[in-house]
Amino acid sequence: MIALGIYGSPRKNGNSDQLLDRALEGAASEGAEIFKVYARDLKMDGCHECGGCDKTGICIVKDDMQNVYPLLEKADVIFLASPIFFYNLSAQVKALIDRSQAMWSKRMLEKSAEERKSYDSGKGYLIAVGATRGQNLFDGAQLTARYFFDALDMSYEGGIFLRRMEKKTAIQENPETLEEAFDLGKKAVSG
Repeated sequence: MIALGIYGSPRKNGNSDQLLDRALEGAASEGAEIFKVYARDLKMDGCHECGGCDKTGICIVKDDMQNVYPLLEKADVIFLASPIFFYNLSAQVKALIDRSQAMWSKRMLEKSAEERKSYDSGKGYLIAVGATRGQNLFDGAQLTARYFFDALDMSYEGGIFLRRMEKKTAIQENPETLEEAFDLGKKAVSG
């Protein structure tokens, strides 16, 4: 079992990073092999919308994303973590998601419309934290995550969503949520 953590925060060791660390620790405790991608460290462009992947399912833009595609393909479980910026995911992880257009093209080429009604590559989870209390705070992020995982041929399984988390150490005041993240990691790879 391979679990991939995608760190979407521009802030190192912030709340979403700490939650994702715990989720991956939970997955590792169940024997999962762990891989990590830090969107903030990737040297990459956004999608060029060039159509280069339309016939092959392979992105033609040569940058750090070329190292991410194999991880996306081999992962059985993906945990996507991000703070909320303007009711959606961070720009850093959104660029990675947009570059997954190649994965969508590949799925369209390899599976019929009927086959695309099911997900064969695994499960995806979202861990999101936001500073405000807005009722719809996570709606945009969840919709983006759902279609990201769809492009990867993975089912979207929900996740952990926390409001009023602005201070970098705010999650340390919520040890029960860190434990919830650990349990999520365990459940994701053992279920």
